[in-house]
Amino acid sequence: MTAPRPAEHPLVRAVRPVADAVGATIVPPDARERSDVELVWEGEVVGAVRLPPLHGALDRLIDAVETELGGRLPSLSRHDKQRAVRMLDERGAFTLRRAVEDVADAMGVSRITVYNYLNAIHR
Repeated sequence: MTAPRPAEHPLVRAVRPVADAVGATIVPPDARERSDVELVWEGEVVGAVRLPPLHGALDRLIDAVETELGGRLPSLSRHDKQRAVRMLDERGAFTLRRAVEDVADAMGVSRITVYNYLNAIHR
C-alpha cells in the first residue's frame, strides 16, 4: 500500500495533468535541479517540473496517441493511422531522428506509407 501524497499546492495540482501528458515529473522545491522548470506562486517556489530525457520520447508520444485513439497502432484502421500520424506530427515526433522509420515499424506499414501520410497532411 502506498502512502497518500501530502496536500499539493493549487499550482502543482493545476500543472500535474500537463506534466503527466508529456512524461514529466513534479518535484518538491527542495529537490529541484538547475534544469527543472520552477513553479513560482506569489514569489515562492512551490515545486518544479522535471522534463523527461529525450531518450524514449517517441515511445511516450506513440503510447499517448494509442491511448487517445483507443488501440495499438498496428490494429488501427487506415483512417486512424492517418490520424495518428497527424497527431504525432503536431506533437513534433518527426523532428526526432529515425522517427519515420520507427513510427512505420510501430504501425506495421512501410516508411513510404508514413511519408505519404505526412505529405497529405502538409499539402
